[in-house]
Amino acid sequence: MSEATKIPERCVIVVDSELPAGRAANAAAVIALTVGQRHPALVGLPLVDASGCEHPGLIPIGITVLAADRATLSALRDKGAGSGCDIIDFPVQGQQTTDYAAFREAVAHVATEELQYVGLALVGERKPISKIVAKLGLLK
Repeated sequence: MSEATKIPERCVIVVDSELPAGRAANAAAVIALTVGQRHPALVGLPLVDASGCEHPGLIPIGITVLAADRATLSALRDKGAGSGCDIIDFPVQGQQTTDYAAFREAVAHVATEELQYVGLALVGERKPISKIVAKLGLLK
């Protein structure tokens, strides 16, 4: 299997610990949808129940959902980029509007180093990701 088609070993989503439950769930869902689009090999084979009914395949490696404050989210993004992880980030502007064009416009006015995030995913090799998120707790 080539490096380009290699199935990632780990997928972690980290969400802003200060978000209310609904916004935290939204952030994790938005990020997970993009993870699936960018890494279709992470979707497992269909599940077939005892009646023969087929259910959509799910991610066989699981997704850990952790929590961190916004400053830590930015640092995690930087560490992930430095370790070669694929990063799916969700800037705060995405939860300030329901208009995707307005979201894109808002992000276009903020420099990369000044962006803040409601969440992000790190996808890639187990060891570097585990090291990056080792001190984080589960989202509660």
